[in-house]
Amino acid sequence: MSNTLQGFLLALAIGASLSAGAAERARALGVPFEGTPAARNAITDVKGVTVGQVTLIEDLADGHKVRTGVTAILPRGRGTSDMPVFAGWFALNGNGEMTGTAWIEESGQLEGPVMLTNTHSVGVVRDAVIAERVKAGGADGSGYWWSLPVVAETWDGHLNDINGFHVKPEHVAQALRDANDGDVAEGNVGGGTGMVCHEFKCGIGTASRRVTMDDGHAYTVGVLVQANYGVRDTLRIAGVPVGQHLRNDRVYTDPALAVAGHAVPGGDTGSIIIVVATDAPLLPHQLKRIAKRAGMGLARMGSYAGNGSGDIFLAFSTANPGAAAGAALNQATFIGNDHLDGLFEGTVQATEEAIVNAMVAARDMQGEGGRYAKAIPHDALVRLLKQYGRYQPGKQ
Repeated sequence: MSNTLQGFLLALAIGASLSAGAAERARALGVPFEGTPAARNAITDVKGVTVGQVTLIEDLADGHKVRTGVTAILPRGRGTSDMPVFAGWFALNGNGEMTGTAWIEESGQLEGPVMLTNTHSVGVVRDAVIAERVKAGGADGSGYWWSLPVVAETWDGHLNDINGFHVKPEHVAQALRDANDGDVAEGNVGGGTGMVCHEFKCGIGTASRRVTMDDGHAYTVGVLVQANYGVRDTLRIAGVPVGQHLRNDRVYTDPALAVAGHAVPGGDTGSIIIVVATDAPLLPHQLKRIAKRAGMGLARMGSYAGNGSGDIFLAFSTANPGAAAGAALNQATFIGNDHLDGLFEGTVQATEEAIVNAMVAARDMQGEGGRYAKAIPHDALVRLLKQYGRYQPGKQ
């Protein structure tokens, strides 16, 4: 194959990945979900939150395959570096990494963006975030920014040349620069480009819920996931035991093996990062409680958070913008603990849908060493939903 044709095919693959989130989502296939989503059914439904992504797909001359990227979530958009948000985090199983969590636990604040990438690119992404903040200026009286960036990872080494260190500082800068509050691309994009979940091709997914409180106030909960976890047999979608029916469409070492139905063996050794955003006024300890509920959405999918899985969750609130400004005396409003159930439920619902969206938007991908991952077959999923009486005619 000529380099020109190869480049053209890669461009088509990237274009398909980028458009997947807008073109096909789980609801459009007839997957039923509980709760009411906000306008975009995305984390960007939370006012002020922006998302930027850089996708890296390339076949190198030396035979290695680049299938990776970086995703940036900015809690306050362009104002993220200047104004922290209250936050909390939780590790359901800690075989993974999310930097900056010690200070979140100590201070209750998230300062700066949340970055998602592959396991071996955490360091370069962290350093690049600091460099971008320094470049932006506005340091304190000492002339230096004190910064503990939050960078989380999942392993894409099955499809990506992970030891080639292909995520560069300029990719981080671009993700931050391109972050916007519009629709969020899903599937084989950003940090999720090379990810696999339940032995199907997976990646980035998002969803949201509108939650109306007893007093009539309405708030938004938005979730974004980088999904790379789970085994096939336990997979459930809308309560349907999909994984038990679709045992042959797995992750393969070579395309020829797919015909014979031979899967790569292994347990639940992947990971998932879940980021929850809300405009509800919550204190850090309440946001930690929200973060924990993301694990219940994950459980609905059939995950049991295996020993080899890194299941790490972060929640933040865009409310109370002045309360973390650093004054000697601050005031914050917050919802009483007895009134949090709707937000808990919305978090569970949006987490479940975000993961399914990541699977539905993903496309087949071949990568490093000839290995590849097949996306979940949409026709088979629809057939199973109908078989179990769970099909709901498609809607966005």
